[in-house]
Amino acid sequence: MTFIDTITLEVADPAAAERFYNTAFGLGAPLRLRASQEPATGFRGFTLSLTVSQPADVDALIDAALDAGATTLKPAAKSMWGYGGAVQAPDGTIWKVATSKKKDTGPATKQIDDIVLLLGVSDVAASKQFYLDQGLTVAKSFGRMYVEFASGSSPVKLALYRRRALAKDAGVSPDGTGSHRIAVGGAAEPFTDPDGFAWETTSITAAP
Repeated sequence: MTFIDTITLEVADPAAAERFYNTAFGLGAPLRLRASQEPATGFRGFTLSLTVSQPADVDALIDAALDAGATTLKPAAKSMWGYGGAVQAPDGTIWKVATSKKKDTGPATKQIDDIVLLLGVSDVAASKQFYLDQGLTVAKSFGRMYVEFASGSSPVKLALYRRRALAKDAGVSPDGTGSHRIAVGGAAEPFTDPDGFAWETTSITAAP
């Protein structure tokens, strides 16, 4: 069975990126960073979503990200699905922070309930079958529009969305070329999916 153990973002300045993520979201594992100068322009074809329990936490996390140097892509607002907004980190990664709730039940805690890696794919059905062949199982599916895979005990969920729809949801143009600047850790053997997203074998240090 294939699950996500880690997400590695390829950034120009790992030290600066680490400071940003520690300040903005308090993310340690499963997020990893490594230096890369691979060219990438425009939309990189994925977003990372942080799911929280109430609007106050959305606002708190987005405000922290903006204070740490992120830029607004979509201001936090109510929608038919709940409440959320999107920002772009200084390294170029797009982050969405959202909740299904529309009213607060208490003070903000900035607690993150789930991390979701959303891949923007050209053919949802074909990519769905590819990942089924890799051993994943479907948790939710909405035709050729959206697929979410069962995550087991993984700290990160994997979902597929049409590339143009994902870009629209993030508030950016779907156009982009070059490296995705991301690697997914968790595969028993390395592989690359139909849209060029690379999976790597997770290196886990054995306990003494």
